[in-house]
Amino acid sequence: MFQLTATPASALADEPVHIRVTGLPPLQLVTLTASLKDEKGNVFRSKAFYKTDEVGELDLMKAPAFGGDYVGVHPMGLFWSLKCQKAFRRLLKQDVMNSPFWVTLNLYDTVGLQDFSTEEPIASQVVQRWFSAPGVQRVQVREGRVRGALFLPPGEGPFPGVIDLFGGRGGLVEFRASLLAAHGFAVLALAYFAYEDLPKLLQEIDLEYFEEAANLLLAHPKVQTPGIGVISVSKGAEIGLAMACFLKQVVATICINGTTAICEFPLRYKDLVIAPIPMFMERMQFDISGAVRLLHYRGDPRDKVNQRSVLPVEKAQGSILFIVGENDECMKSREYAEQALHRLQNHGRNNGRMLVYPGAGHLIEPPYSPLCYASPNMKLSSPLLWGGEPTAHAAAQEHSWGEILKFFRQHLIQARSKL
Repeated sequence: MFQLTATPASALADEPVHIRVTGLPPLQLVTLTASLKDEKGNVFRSKAFYKTDEVGELDLMKAPAFGGDYVGVHPMGLFWSLKCQKAFRRLLKQDVMNSPFWVTLNLYDTVGLQDFSTEEPIASQVVQRWFSAPGVQRVQVREGRVRGALFLPPGEGPFPGVIDLFGGRGGLVEFRASLLAAHGFAVLALAYFAYEDLPKLLQEIDLEYFEEAANLLLAHPKVQTPGIGVISVSKGAEIGLAMACFLKQVVATICINGTTAICEFPLRYKDLVIAPIPMFMERMQFDISGAVRLLHYRGDPRDKVNQRSVLPVEKAQGSILFIVGENDECMKSREYAEQALHRLQNHGRNNGRMLVYPGAGHLIEPPYSPLCYASPNMKLSSPLLWGGEPTAHAAAQEHSWGEILKFFRQHLIQARSKL
């Protein structure tokens, strides 16, 4: 009797699944596939070719894939190698509270290039991938100017508070905040344009808006004081670093593939205005896929004429963790992080640290998320290139997530216990 098992069958999206096959002939070549449909109806699929052992069993914790969407021992390869049937689509969970992603795992007793989705599998299993844990609450935030969603862990608290910022796609992105709440953090997924009554387009960074959000989070009875963390990516990481520099409420900041200078739009904070670094449209390039590479698009923060645009990281009172993908095709994130660390060092500061991931692209997300190599952008007619090699990117996501949780626990929870 063929049997395909996947345990746990229902789990958080950042938890691994153990996939095993039993009851097959010894040394049988087989294909394992995974598929899911997102909330917009886009279908994502993956497949890998394996061989059973001498007793007709297969354990993805130990067995290597010989081909398909990845090669080698990758217990979660079927999940992180999922690819959309339509080009340039990013897998994003919209409703994080009420439904999981349903991933169908199928087993076939053959290997080939055919479309397995039209064939009958010899065994099948469905797993649920949740972005929220039982007891986590979602509270819509519309207070003052602040717009977003607050995720609270179960219990009385107080919990360490974190603001979650995404990049130039705008809107409200919640999947990372809800996952962090499942790990014990009170997280405000913060929108800052293209959402409800916020500006449709980003034209300036008003740091007082982000300060208002920080104060709102700290005032919540279930959020511990005196300081909060910020997790941020891309344009959000530029803002996150600015928050670390100028807002005393911020004591721990994670910047994932961001710049260290103000870009495209001015930053305003009280009487301070920081003009953006110049951009060079003529330096944009096109990848073979047709996506736009912005790697060389921004001016160099090291140039003397651009110094006024560079963020004064030496003013940051809290700890900063730079997470960098070396295959980032959108910005020179490693160079920027190194420049920030060098500036800190020159001012006698040691509150910055960098994690560098070879082969990882721009969009480093929670573990087992499929690589988004390129995706549409509201300002460009062509998709934007993010970069990344799937296997290396998956390894970066898995390792960095553990480091993110460790960093916040160290600098938010321990900081409170010292008080």
